[in-house]
Amino acid sequence: MKLWDNYFSGHIPLAFPWDITYPLSMTTTDVIKDTKFELMVESQKPDSKKRLSIGQAIVAGATYAIYRNSLGQIVLDPVVTIPASEVWLFRNKKALTSVKRGLEDSAAGRTRNLGSFAAHAKE
Repeated sequence: MKLWDNYFSGHIPLAFPWDITYPLSMTTTDVIKDTKFELMVESQKPDSKKRLSIGQAIVAGATYAIYRNSLGQIVLDPVVTIPASEVWLFRNKKALTSVKRGLEDSAAGRTRNLGSFAAHAKE
C-alpha cells in the first residue's frame, strides 16, 4: 500500500498537513517532527520470520505508519484512523475551520443552550 492509498482509506498520520494535498513522497520534515531520539535497544537481530520485538518503544493502543528510506532506516509514525464516512470533513477546509471555531467557542464558554432537538430527530 502506498502513502497515497492511506489518504483515501482513512489512515492518516497525526501530523497530517490538512491545508495541503497529501504528498506522494514524504520528505524528512513531513515525517520527523522531533529529531531527539532515544535509543531503546542497542542491537537486535530479527527472528526467523524477520520480526523484531519493539514492545518497549510502542505506545499502548497506537497504530503506526511505517516508513523506510533507501538506507534501510525505519521510522514508525503514530497515526489515527478516520472512518471513511468522516474523511470529508478533513478534506473540506471551510467545514473543518467552522468545526474548530465551534470547539474553541465552546471551550471559551461562548455558547448558549438552545434546548433539546429530540423532536427533530429521525428514527
